[in-house]
Amino acid sequence: MPRGGAISLGSLIKLAAPFGLNERLVRTATARLALEGWVQARRVGKLSEYRLSGAGRERFADATQRIYGDSNAHWSGRWTLVVLPAMPAAARHRLRKELTWQGFGELASGVFAHPDVPAQGVELPLGGADSSAALIFEARLSAHGTPAQLVELGWDLADLAKRYRRFVRRFEPAAAALRAQPVDPASGFVLRTLLIHEYRRLHLRDPLLPKRLLPANWPGHLAAELCREMYARVFAASECHLSSVAAQLDGALPPPDPSVMRRFGGLRPTARARSRCA
Repeated sequence: MPRGGAISLGSLIKLAAPFGLNERLVRTATARLALEGWVQARRVGKLSEYRLSGAGRERFADATQRIYGDSNAHWSGRWTLVVLPAMPAAARHRLRKELTWQGFGELASGVFAHPDVPAQGVELPLGGADSSAALIFEARLSAHGTPAQLVELGWDLADLAKRYRRFVRRFEPAAAALRAQPVDPASGFVLRTLLIHEYRRLHLRDPLLPKRLLPANWPGHLAAELCREMYARVFAASECHLSSVAAQLDGALPPPDPSVMRRFGGLRPTARARSRCA
């Protein structure tokens, strides 16, 4: 997305090869993404290009903010609640999936809560009367309740913490190697891809609760710092690889959008990490 949001199918096949994905798998995956509305295909003769659709760009922008953005350290103490009315099981499943994506925890059947998403920021899928009938309001806990009780009801932080610790153990050796010496472009691209692939799988299931609601020594903070450090160290090299391997049907990929340098609170590549493409 930061390089224009479009890529030729041939380039995508080359980029996917180091991960054990052959041409048939890449073609099948991109066709499925087009069928689901994430991308749009364009053909010129026998060549194909895939470009993010409007809906795909919106979804990617939301995910980018969640993965690379800073969490809100301030919390007013108010909770946003969503109550789903009686509805068909398929519609309820669709709304539950969307609310979970936005970080909401389910306190009871059809009752969802989040401490950091304002009521006006709740986005439910359009279509039908099911989503419009949902009740959305803000509230404060009474003196008899504690935030810890709601957190325990809505989210399994113990399991998430275990997954974050596993992520740190898995990538710390690679981070140590990057501190010792710079990385070549092809390896930098592979590391960057695997790093974000694994991190997003955790982070997109993280409700991103305010810090005061998290357990002491929350491992998600360590995982985020490790991810930020590694991303900064491999960024320049990986961009060189993209520039040399990937293209659009009309020519080279455009330069990275400047906004990419604001990821993780601002990338600060070390002297070892800075490189120029050959």
